[in-house]
Amino acid sequence: MNRIKLTTLADVIRSKNAGPTQLTIDLFFRDSAAYEKAAASASLSSAAVAGMYQVDADQVKRFDLPGILALKFSMPRQRVAGSPGDGDVYGAQQHAPFLEVLV
Repeated sequence: MNRIKLTTLADVIRSKNAGPTQLTIDLFFRDSAAYEKAAASASLSSAAVAGMYQVDADQVKRFDLPGILALKFSMPRQRVAGSPGDGDVYGAQQHAPFLEVLV
């Protein structure tokens, strides 16, 4: 099976806060073939993403959005946005683990 980097398939990989306690990751794909390959990959299951972010698998919600060729993940932030020790108040740098994912 040929595995390729997610960055080859996705036009946009971004993260942001979904309120002060939640993080959302958005993946937007180039075309339907790229979306389908990514959506079918075990590397992008809720359990795999939970492992990347060290949260329980039941805390990661995955939303498949084929109409807009996107996958979305929502999970708790490690720290409340803006609290002491939070190095990314807006959650805009939390997508980095996805940059190395192979699908």
